[in-house]
Amino acid sequence: MPMSLKGRSLLTLKDFSSEEIRYLLQLSLDLKAKKRAGIRGDLLAGRNIVLLFDKPSTRTRCAFEVAVYDEGGQVTFLTNSQMGKKESLEDTAIVLGRFYDGIEYRGSGQQIVRDLAKFSGVPVWNGLTDDYHPTQLLADIMTLMENITKPLNQAKLAFVGDARNNVANSLLIGCAKLGLDFAAVAPQSLFPDEKLVEEMTEVCRETGGTILLTEDIGEGVLGADAIYTDVWVSMGEESQFAERIALLKKYQVNMDLIRQTKNPETIFLHCLPSFHDRNTEIGEMIYQQYGLAEMEVTDEVFRSRHSKVFDEAENRMHTIKAVMCATLAL
Repeated sequence: MPMSLKGRSLLTLKDFSSEEIRYLLQLSLDLKAKKRAGIRGDLLAGRNIVLLFDKPSTRTRCAFEVAVYDEGGQVTFLTNSQMGKKESLEDTAIVLGRFYDGIEYRGSGQQIVRDLAKFSGVPVWNGLTDDYHPTQLLADIMTLMENITKPLNQAKLAFVGDARNNVANSLLIGCAKLGLDFAAVAPQSLFPDEKLVEEMTEVCRETGGTILLTEDIGEGVLGADAIYTDVWVSMGEESQFAERIALLKKYQVNMDLIRQTKNPETIFLHCLPSFHDRNTEIGEMIYQQYGLAEMEVTDEVFRSRHSKVFDEAENRMHTIKAVMCATLAL
């Protein structure tokens, strides 16, 4: 049954019920089928969207722009605003709310998206903050749905690596809300925040999901339908490469780890970009300084039949489109 999310902001999926998340995922699948059929939409016709970026991006910017254009809307990409410099966040939010029907924000503080939503009077969508990455989570779960035959509440996802970052936080929330088994496979110092784990454990009591925190790779990945990893050092933490490599080197996703799932159909997911080879400036720098030609995932896994990373990247566009259409038009 269709439901109304009109006027809602997407700041974190903690604010959405299991049924609302399922609705957004089904809408994403429907909009993907519509695009594949070559049908141009008009759900965002007459709508103006501003993309406010304080952190660089490839997929998030392009996904938002194409999604808006596909449904007949207009986009402004804004990277040089005076927000917080010569104009307060409150004043900026009010002005943008007068000009635009919706605001996307990508940057550091979660409080920034909260305040944009508070003062702008229009839906605000979190394109990434240090705490959460909700549109990425929707694309991740959509990709899982497309590649497994069992119901989501019978599936297991294992996140391997830095399990306290924004992507891992969002995966923990999404898995709990949808009843999946979630495993954070990481050094104890990089386990998810205790408060978030406690909160999502309560959610699991209603949905049937489970949460496992473990340093044991074999235990954590056993039976996983999806193995997920992310870069070992997030934006703004580049000074921590040596420390993170020492902590996470044994948690690299390689074919031996894939085999430890005991599931020949397990898929590999990554939010991208990925340091799976030396074909980037940072990848070459890491090789020269630390002797690692591959970091969080090997090139063999990244290019294997298990890897669904480019399907996942495409699905960012479809899930972002679903969020905007659901909160502005449907």
